[in-house]
This record gives sequence, structure tokens and C-alpha cells, in this order.
Amino acid sequence: MFFIGVDLGKRRDHTAIAVVERVDGYSPYGQGEMKEMLVRYLERAPLGTSYTDVAEAVRDAANSAELRGRCSVVVDATGLGGPVVDMLRGAGLGCEVAAVTITGGEKESQSGWQWNVPKQDLIAGVQVLLERGELRIAEDLRETGALVQELVDVRMSARGAGRVRLGADGYGEHDDLVIALALACWRGKRRKENLFGKVRLF
Repeated sequence: MFFIGVDLGKRRDHTAIAVVERVDGYSPYGQGEMKEMLVRYLERAPLGTSYTDVAEAVRDAANSAELRGRCSVVVDATGLGGPVVDMLRGAGLGCEVAAVTITGGEKESQSGWQWNVPKQDLIAGVQVLLERGELRIAEDLRETGALVQELVDVRMSARGAGRVRLGADGYGEHDDLVIALALACWRGKRRKENLFGKVRLF
């Protein structure tokens, strides 16, 4: 299965797309199920790219020969992301489109295919995969260097009134590729849920 993470840019931020393949298997050492997340594609759209063009790029990826019928899309719906989610859901992708509002809170919540997920949980998910050696990034991708730099630059900083700020602000230029990757990995580790309860997607 493939998971397409989409971090929607704002006026001064790029839109980023990450495609991750989840490979399931069993350890030869008897340690149970083993999963790997393989980063297959990274794209950082030029500043000013319209949300319509972003939706078309995601549709093209989801309908490609490799991904058609084998993918799931997860979109950052924070701020103005809602209309893009609606565009994607109406674009006939042939796959689920999950919307994630990234919060500064401490607890994840869900309503249908709408999720509220703390940013620190998304980033921590990527960090854990890296620490376990379960996330592999192809070296020949055009944006691999930029993604690695973003991973190095992401910091957690304390703010007033006990608030925590998580991002690359003040350390690097962006964290859009990291967020797109984190969204894809977050979805890749979840089970599908429908109105009738939890069921295995794969």
C-alpha cells in the first residue's frame, strides 16, 4: 500500500507531497510482524502554486499505474485546507481521502474522516521510525537533501503559559516536507475505520 501525504502551503510556505510505501512482512528471527516505510516520492511545489494545481498533481499520483487502487491520501486540512480536501474527494481518486487538522494539543480526536492530531505526535512518529530503522528514504529523489535538512532543523521550543512550539522556525527555512512525510507515515500506521467500527484495511 502507498500513502500520499500532502502539506498545503500558505503564502510564504511551499506545498509538499510525499509518497510512502508500507511494506509488511515477518522477521526471520521470530520477532513477529515487521514493517518498513519506504519514501518513494517527494515534491515541493513552487511558491504560489494554486490549490487546484495541487489537487491535480495528487490526482495524477493516485491514478498512476503503480498507485491506482493501492493508495490512501491524507491532507493537512489546517486553515484553508478544507476546500482542497473537498476537491480531492470529488476528483474520483478511487481511494480514501483523510483530512488532518494539525493542532498544538496533547490528544488525538476523530470525527468520520476528519482528524485532529497534535503536531508533536506527527513529528514523533517519524522520529520513532527513523530510530528503529523502519523508515528508508531513497537517495536519488530530488528533494532527499531538503528533507534530511528539515529533519535536522525541526526543533521543539517552550513558549509562554506552558505552550510548546514545534517546527523549523528560526533553525531552517521550512518543515513542509517533514509534515507531508509525517502525515503519510501517520496514516500508514493506522487501521481503517468506518461507520460500522474498526476493520483492517490491509
